[in-house]
Amino acid sequence: MDTPAQLDTLTTAGWASYALLDSGGGRKLERYGAHRLIRPEAQAMWPPAAPDWQAEGEFTGGSDEEGGGRWTLSPDLPHTWPLSYGRARFHAQPTPFRHLAFFPDMAPQWDWMLANTRPGDEVLNLFGYTGVASLLLGAAGARVTHVDASKKSVEAARANQALSGLQDAPIRWLIDDARAFVAREVRRGKRYRGIVLDPPKFGRGPDGEVWHLETGLAPLIADCAALLAPDARFLVLTAYAIRLGAHALASLLGTLLPPGRIAAGEMAIREEARGLLLPTAIFARWSGAGAGAIPGVAGPVAQG
Repeated sequence: MDTPAQLDTLTTAGWASYALLDSGGGRKLERYGAHRLIRPEAQAMWPPAAPDWQAEGEFTGGSDEEGGGRWTLSPDLPHTWPLSYGRARFHAQPTPFRHLAFFPDMAPQWDWMLANTRPGDEVLNLFGYTGVASLLLGAAGARVTHVDASKKSVEAARANQALSGLQDAPIRWLIDDARAFVAREVRRGKRYRGIVLDPPKFGRGPDGEVWHLETGLAPLIADCAALLAPDARFLVLTAYAIRLGAHALASLLGTLLPPGRIAAGEMAIREEARGLLLPTAIFARWSGAGAGAIPGVAGPVAQG
């Protein structure tokens, strides 16, 4: 079992389409392109740098555990608007789940996967949501299989593909339950050089399948291990579950995946006002014999 000696922190700095401007008092002020919005953030326990925030929308109410809440939006805020990262363009949109239809703290993971991807690599993106990772990998020449149980999410991903001008990128968009799809791929003897997983804490498949992270993750990782090619390059796992720790994710990969290098830790966004780090998620990632030199944590591959 390969266990990381210490936990890492993957830090997202702002880029042209996104920035964490200020945080504190249980909230965060973010810039998405030209628009500023406020969202709840329980981990921002410190006071904000500025006493008053000007924004075009705010999400209030609900909780991380139970969901709920609602947006209050300016009538001047567009329903959707385009953002970009590298060669991917995608629509930002306030959703009932309090986020903007993508996760900006994934930027260092996108960079790392791109550094370990070569043209023609088969890559599997599970719980792929609106497809930013799939588009970046597809633009790099990978043959991507994108799986998500939500028809709306896959439709949004296809719209982002058109927005990016990547209609010819080798990406398969599938509406399917991740566990069922992976089990079928194992039976087919399929192999991938890269696998990405961003599973929710709870979810339902297209046919009513129920997903619980704590009980479903280990069997899913075991099946993913069977899908890794002998010269596989990477497996990236991120989780936003409060009750799990990064060491737990590292131990899970270390016990179920082939020998390789494992890194794990926290993901965080750097606030522009004071440079504070706001934690957002935990991660663990495995790199196999097919991976090249593992680059350090860096800024965006391209600003846009």
